[in-house]
Amino acid sequence: MTAHGELPAWARWAADSERPAWTIGLEEEVMLLDPDDWMLAHRIDDLLPKLSPGLAAHVAAETHACTLELFTGVHRTVAGACAELLGLRRELAEQLAPLGLRVAVAGTHPLAASEDTRVSGGARYQVLESGLRDLARREPTFALHVHVGVPLPELAIAAFDRIRAHLPVFLALSGNSPFWRGRDSGMASFRTPLFQAFPRAGIPRRFGTYAAYVESIDVLLRAGALPDPTFVWRDVRLQPRLGTLEVRITDAQTTVAEVAALAALIQALVRLEATEPLAGNELLDAPEVLEENRFLASRDGMAARLIDPGAETRVPVERCLEELLARARPHARDLECVTELDAVGEVARRPGAERQRAIASEHGLPAIGAELSSLFLAAPAAEPRRPAPLGLG
Repeated sequence: MTAHGELPAWARWAADSERPAWTIGLEEEVMLLDPDDWMLAHRIDDLLPKLSPGLAAHVAAETHACTLELFTGVHRTVAGACAELLGLRRELAEQLAPLGLRVAVAGTHPLAASEDTRVSGGARYQVLESGLRDLARREPTFALHVHVGVPLPELAIAAFDRIRAHLPVFLALSGNSPFWRGRDSGMASFRTPLFQAFPRAGIPRRFGTYAAYVESIDVLLRAGALPDPTFVWRDVRLQPRLGTLEVRITDAQTTVAEVAALAALIQALVRLEATEPLAGNELLDAPEVLEENRFLASRDGMAARLIDPGAETRVPVERCLEELLARARPHARDLECVTELDAVGEVARRPGAERQRAIASEHGLPAIGAELSSLFLAAPAAEPRRPAPLGLG
């Protein structure tokens, strides 16, 4: 904070009276593939200048040279954001094909090895490599980041503090990285412990006020430990310059339909927790329980049993999800994302990790890259049937 207690420039909350609240924006990390062997292609630096200006405005390099970030604009509805995302995926696939590249999305590449990893050439990533040393050269991971627009920082920190309780459920639902270095890790999301090697990662603490949140980051900036606030990589963070709460815990999703389901759940629950709090203090004030639930979700996915500290027992994650869906539904109606929220049950019954394991069992690990790439342009059904209750047992 400044000497006079004013917010530093980076922390001034972006407010746009012309923009409705609770908007949605999506960022997904995409893997570049060589179609000859479906291994990672480390070519981000030479392909970026070859993209059309329209597409280039929605593409950015990431830490690793086999990764790019694809991001939408700001949308009022999940349907609008996902329609743009599918269009961007189509443009990307079309423009990379003549370069001998294919693209796919999952939490990890099943055969990637750290000795093959290359760091992107951009200045940001050279700074990152200098600071993180060999951590920057670990196997690449791929995440989905969901931004929800919040009109005031006071509402944003309220939602931030309380959405922490639901992060393990989002992770369990999104698990899409079962393989590591050519073998089954036994986990639904091996991306989670891999990325945890980075500093300033994981579930953040409860802050209570926006000023306390700002100070926790600004002290690192004032000391010169970080070049800017985006070097904080926690599972959820606030983005003051955008006026958004950003949920970052989820594995990247192979199809746009899966992105839409997760985005609808997150958007509705951010609005809920900002305006009519749901999560109980027994969980919010138990960081050890949140961390353990995070691990259980990354290990077991939708088979996880999460800790309920109030009842001092563990409950099936599908029960937690069913309760969240019921509470989120009125908000989803207001946000016009009921159709996408109804698709959450389908994702829960057949998460990405299970799909990858089925492919590997039938066709072998090398077939996963080809299958993931074939699903990159899969379009969501126009009118999906409303699913029955989860009933996962």
